[in-house]
Amino acid sequence: MFKYIDVVVALLILMIVLIMILPIPTFLLDVLQILDLALSLIIILTAMYIKETLDISSFPSILLIMTLFRLSLNVTSTRLILLQGKNFNGRVIRAFGTFVVGGNYIVGMIVFFILIIIQYIVITRGAERIAEVAARFTLDAMPGKQMSVDADYNAGIITEEEARSRRTSIRREADFYGAMDGASKFVRGDAIASIIIVFINILGGLIIGVMMQHLSFGESATTYALLTVGDGLVTQIPALLVSTATGFVVSRAASEHNLGRDVTDQLASQPRALILTGISILFLGIFTPIPVVSSLLLGIATIFLALSLQRKQRLAAAPAGEEKMGAPTTPAAPMISTPEEVSDIIQTDVFEVEIGYGLIPLADAQQGGDLLERITMIRRQIALELGLVISPIRVRDSMLLKPNEYVFKLKGAEVARYELMVDRFLAMNPGTVTKKIEGIPTKEPAFGLEALWITEEEREGAEMAGYTVVDPPSVFATHLTEVIKNYSYEFLGRNETEMLINGLKEKYESLVNEVIPDILKIPDVQKILQNLLKENIPIRNLPTIFEVLADYGRKTTDLDLLTEKIRQSMKRLITNMYKSDDGKLHVITLDPALEKQLAEAITGEEEQRFLNINPEVAQRLINNISKSVEEAIRNGYQPILLCSSSLRRYLRRLIKKPLYMVPVMSYAEVANEIEAVTTSVVSL
Repeated sequence: MFKYIDVVVALLILMIVLIMILPIPTFLLDVLQILDLALSLIIILTAMYIKETLDISSFPSILLIMTLFRLSLNVTSTRLILLQGKNFNGRVIRAFGTFVVGGNYIVGMIVFFILIIIQYIVITRGAERIAEVAARFTLDAMPGKQMSVDADYNAGIITEEEARSRRTSIRREADFYGAMDGASKFVRGDAIASIIIVFINILGGLIIGVMMQHLSFGESATTYALLTVGDGLVTQIPALLVSTATGFVVSRAASEHNLGRDVTDQLASQPRALILTGISILFLGIFTPIPVVSSLLLGIATIFLALSLQRKQRLAAAPAGEEKMGAPTTPAAPMISTPEEVSDIIQTDVFEVEIGYGLIPLADAQQGGDLLERITMIRRQIALELGLVISPIRVRDSMLLKPNEYVFKLKGAEVARYELMVDRFLAMNPGTVTKKIEGIPTKEPAFGLEALWITEEEREGAEMAGYTVVDPPSVFATHLTEVIKNYSYEFLGRNETEMLINGLKEKYESLVNEVIPDILKIPDVQKILQNLLKENIPIRNLPTIFEVLADYGRKTTDLDLLTEKIRQSMKRLITNMYKSDDGKLHVITLDPALEKQLAEAITGEEEQRFLNINPEVAQRLINNISKSVEEAIRNGYQPILLCSSSLRRYLRRLIKKPLYMVPVMSYAEVANEIEAVTTSVVSL
């Protein structure tokens, strides 16, 4: 049967329609009415036990089927009552007409209309309003939720399958609330139809009884009104259950457990409220005409329950054994005791991006944004260029930022911030344009160049004038790329280093085993790789790096010296990085006398060695190098400072902060096939 359950359900729905047309015996009507009541109980109890609305995603369709089922029973029962009159022997309807309302059709009418009022005005309208608001807010929140899923997927936090599942869940949730907004109209229409059907049945019964069966008006009213009221109650009680279930389903947005668990846990979470309630009931029982016995029993039970809950909370909050030792029973602060709790408070994201709400469309693929895709491409680009595997980059929106502002955070600390103008383009003068254009002055964030924000209409004119024009996402991507490159060495943690070493070990196991752990430890290798990344030297060629470490690692423990040896072995790569378009290196050199003076000023032992010169001399040297750098830039060359191998690392440390963009090379790092042309000589 379960194999063809879809066919069975389809046939049952078809039978519901046929019931309206085909005559059925009263015993079958009894069975169907009891089935209606049973199904309604199943629906309301299921609604109480679900944790999320999508656990019963077919609920809108269920509402439609149940409404159609009740209406078909109404039509069938009306036909049988009007045809059979006094001879009608539907036991369910007669039970409700005689037992439930005591055989008094006036009382039955009043009870029926009260049920209608409760269902239509209170429950149905409330559920309809909740569904309407939930549908609106769910649709409004979809872009943000989709962006969150895309961000986690592009950051590598979730797999493609998990991302697809979460997107489907978000879409289904929006579809569900949209369907519930319309399906709640079924319940409201059912209540209105029940009122009309009752009036039609009573009027029809009076006409048939008086005019066709020649009964008195009183006899007709007693017979048909009582049966009609019984029929109405049989229909409205299941309808009330389903309407209540609708309210449960659409109001389950902020629940963590089933309804019973949530209600008891949350109402019992404040024992003081229960104590005050119990005292109030006792007060009313003693000082007012309210029955004393009932008030005393209920008040004392409430206070006893509250004290029991209060004691239970104290035991749960106290450390193990504290209660037995007679320690104070004041609630203790919750302790962090599990690895999962600890992981929640640890800064685990190496790099994260925070954006203002105005930039969400740039990151939301549903709105045509490609910011997250660009971040993924940047991570791949960095991996290909530097050989560095960037850990996942989390993107989150922040209400603390300006609408169009973004912030880059490295290990929880801000390293860069910029404000985009999403409806404009950034125009930068490459240095050769003399024509001025109109725009909002600003600075390009990656390199600090003077720039202008221009409109889309001005873009073509700016490009024709020679300006470099880029859109806001490209500004963001360039800024992010440069920030990652500048801080690339901080992205290389212990885990990333082990990952690189394990990857190398797949093909060069003997080479790795020769170096680690006999010659160097993993932290030592990490420090050497970080030294290379600090000067933007790629670490992709790990086999060459490990070969140098194997050759020189036993001769020295100076990690900086080992870094220099690696640089010299990668001279062709370094030379190609900095050569000009003419295939030559245009370098700035030091006066031989100055270079000798600086070499003699190096003091200390191995890793503690430093350049010991007078601060005034150091500042004058930096100023003179700056002048040579400016001259090289004016001539269109990449400024490169060239010196001896023994001096290179110390000179780099000296100019690192004021001239961080100027690479420092040694003569041993110049490839043999590349010509080095001196553009200027620095002296004091």
